[in-house]
Amino acid sequence: MTSELPESAPAPAPEAPAAPAAAPATDVTAELKALFPALFTGKPKPVKLRIQADIQERAPGKFSKAQLSAFLRRHTGSTGYLIALTQAKTRFDLDGQPAGEITEEHLNAAREELARRRGLKQEREQADQEKHRLEAQQRRNRAQLLWDFEHTTLTEANFCVLKGTTPEELPGLLEIARKERAEAPPAPPREARREGRREERRPGGRPEGRGPRGAEQRPDGRRDQPRGDRPPRGDRPARGEGGRSSQPGRKPAPQQVEQPAPSQMAQALQAAKVVKAAEPAAEQPPQRDPAAE
Repeated sequence: MTSELPESAPAPAPEAPAAPAAAPATDVTAELKALFPALFTGKPKPVKLRIQADIQERAPGKFSKAQLSAFLRRHTGSTGYLIALTQAKTRFDLDGQPAGEITEEHLNAAREELARRRGLKQEREQADQEKHRLEAQQRRNRAQLLWDFEHTTLTEANFCVLKGTTPEELPGLLEIARKERAEAPPAPPREARREGRREERRPGGRPEGRGPRGAEQRPDGRRDQPRGDRPPRGDRPARGEGGRSSQPGRKPAPQQVEQPAPSQMAQALQAAKVVKAAEPAAEQPPQRDPAAE
């Protein structure tokens, strides 16, 4: 049997082997930190511009361009690096020495990126809070639906109309509510709750956080003298008028003694004495001014 190809025809060339796929860039973070700890360890520092060329010059052939590009993209895009960029004044080289100032353009770009990330974080937090609130509300609604279904006297059709659901959805909702009720921790008995409240109080009936009241302290804030140091009731000083005890060091007020009223004879004699004293003496000579003699 003869071949279909003529003898003079050249043999077909073998297929060329497929080019090997590019190997994925490996993480070189640990190696770069070991070679240049002054720049890549500790708190992030703004790196010098075109730092990739400096790495290739200091470690020729050790890292590929793809490896260094992937590392620097992650390193300079982290939030910690952007914060350090907004707080620093200069960039740093591989030895940790200042190497050029940070331009206003790069500073504004870092601030805008940080503001964008803060906004995204707040949106995620608000979305998570709203999701948790909605899930909790739905759980309470299912629990109420199950309780009403177990205590209702209506038919299933009327119950669905009253609750705004359909007979097809009701079994699934009730099944979820029963599972949630079974998974919920059981409430402690009433006696256990009372014991827990008692343990929160200190001995003596006073609540936690307040020490026992001293025996010498009165409710109004004053302190009483200890009962053992008080004098007996019979030895206490007598109280004065108005129920107040006499205070030491203060003299009692003098009391006025009532004088008897004079008789009419005594009044007449006293008046005669006053009149006689007012009359001038006739035997006495008139007084002269010594300067006239």
